[in-house]
Amino acid sequence: MERDFTKEQNYIKAKKRVKAIKGFYVHLMVFVIVNIFISGVVIFGLLQSDYSFYNAITNFGVYSTWLFWGIGMFFHWMGVFGFKSIGFGKDWEEKKIKEFMEK
Repeated sequence: MERDFTKEQNYIKAKKRVKAIKGFYVHLMVFVIVNIFISGVVIFGLLQSDYSFYNAITNFGVYSTWLFWGIGMFFHWMGVFGFKSIGFGKDWEEKKIKEFMEK
């Protein structure tokens, strides 16, 4: 009986994890698509108001949503994947301990 409960608990945890990862990737796709659209509209608008192409694509307004929404994306990524994805998880600690013990 205990074994079935643990198995079910692990399944629920795994399902939650998959849902969080899927949510992050959906957020990432929306981020890219919407920001490409916004950047295109801003560049087009700037070109219509006699900006040169260089000045239009280097304007901060083109990239501001990428930057600020990108900060939110970073925190969403950290919430889903945490520091493990940077390489500082428990495995990394164990590898470093073994490496230093061998020296």
